Amino acid sequence: MWTHRLWQGRLLAHPLPPAERLRHYASWCDAVEGNTTFYATPARDTVASWAAQTDPDFRFVLKLPKVITHERRLTDVGEPLRAFLDAIEPLGPRAHALWIQLPGSFAPADVPTLSRFLDQLPQAHRYAVEVRHPAFFTDAHATRLLEATLTAASAEWIPFDTTAFFASPPTSDAERDAWTRKPRVPLRSLALTDRPIVRYLGRDDSTRTVEGWQRWIDVTVTWLREGRSPTMFIHTPDNADAPVLARRFHDEVRARVPELDALPEPIPVETLTLF
Repeated sequence: MWTHRLWQGRLLAHPLPPAERLRHYASWCDAVEGNTTFYATPARDTVASWAAQTDPDFRFVLKLPKVITHERRLTDVGEPLRAFLDAIEPLGPRAHALWIQLPGSFAPADVPTLSRFLDQLPQAHRYAVEVRHPAFFTDAHATRLLEATLTAASAEWIPFDTTAFFASPPTSDAERDAWTRKPRVPLRSLALTDRPIVRYLGRDDSTRTVEGWQRWIDVTVTWLREGRSPTMFIHTPDNADAPVLARRFHDEVRARVPELDALPEPIPVETLTLF
């Protein structure tokens, strides 16, 4: 997501042609979640445009199409998988991880299916799995089973931390909407690989968002000192200030790990004219 309407004209220049929108976002943050790929495999030319707008070290965490994960549930997916992998090839090293988000109905009994799917994936990519069935978080046997399966495939487990969001009732329309849609699962902060990925959902109140991520500051600092290279995605229900908050999170981590590279300077928001 890099064209959020609440950022236009405030954080990002507006209007912008499609070939410039990601470039402006990439001046704020050095990673992005590829949610649109869940709904349809993009055209290869479109992906080439994404590559042209970003540096080689920019990180795309791209969600596999829903036809693979939700409709066919990782079975008989050779054709759509090949089409997706071909489409994203122009990203090269920017394809930081392919994100396998599984439906809440994908239970511990389905882990052998996940194992077979991971075994058939090309080793040219890294993979990260997000599960939402509560048993993976509350049943020790299910947790160990999934961890062992992911470790065998050198895949990461993506936690989606909604604990700060669900700590108290919603207070805005955006929060009420998210209240009905976002998963409620226990906190998980164990990395399986050297490239952990975390998704964090705060509140529309930035103070509460910052309070809720303090545990992740500690975890991220520890990971960096262990030599890992984490990717952190900051969300709020309306995402109005998500890029600003992401930079603030990075600044808090960098205050404790000064050798961490600084983020780029955002491209100034200016009124565009035709002349």
